[in-house]
Amino acid sequence: MSAQLSRDAIIQRLLDPGVIAVVRARAARQVPALAEALVAGGVIAVEVTMTTPDALEAIRATAAALGPRGLVGVGTVLDAATATAAIGAGAEFVVSPICRTELIGVAHRAGKPVMIGAYTPTEAQLAHEAGADFVKLFPADGLGAGYVKALRAPLPHLRLVPTGGVDLNTIPALIQAGCVAVGAGSSLVSASILAAEDWPQLTRLAAQFVEAIRTARAAKS
Repeated sequence: MSAQLSRDAIIQRLLDPGVIAVVRARAARQVPALAEALVAGGVIAVEVTMTTPDALEAIRATAAALGPRGLVGVGTVLDAATATAAIGAGAEFVVSPICRTELIGVAHRAGKPVMIGAYTPTEAQLAHEAGADFVKLFPADGLGAGYVKALRAPLPHLRLVPTGGVDLNTIPALIQAGCVAVGAGSSLVSASILAAEDWPQLTRLAAQFVEAIRTARAAKS
């Protein structure tokens, strides 16, 4: 599906609706089903972390199952070899929790966007100057909207995507502070949902996250 999408087109899909589900599943077999549940709720971007068992197979199976209805990416990428393997398995975007700038060239040569991790202003600017499409603010739970606002005052060009501490309560302030999207992990794909494989509940929760982004953006504008 998305092999035919340009990098810019993938970026636009990540921004609309602007919720990236960060998936650390208990087993690879869960990922296609939970991805279907997320897409049914309007969350089309599914980041399968490399900490998921058999992550590459999960990416391959999920990309095949979703087709053009969703966007499967890879997260927790720490080196170029992993990024290359994941893209080969069907990942349409690459996410790292750390400021590993060599991943940018790997992703871009394959026509895929990349999100590089940062915690400090220096790291965030370094990721931007190296060509990252987004800066993953991580872990964001100790920073919050006030930090985002302060960071963007001198660095308004940064496209920030906070991950960690993102939930239905924190989304409004983060979006209004200038974040372009959010990464939602356990607050969306929770341990209890995974344990029970309660995919209808995941669909309901996904719809709430999408609505929270929509409402926050409308309030900001």
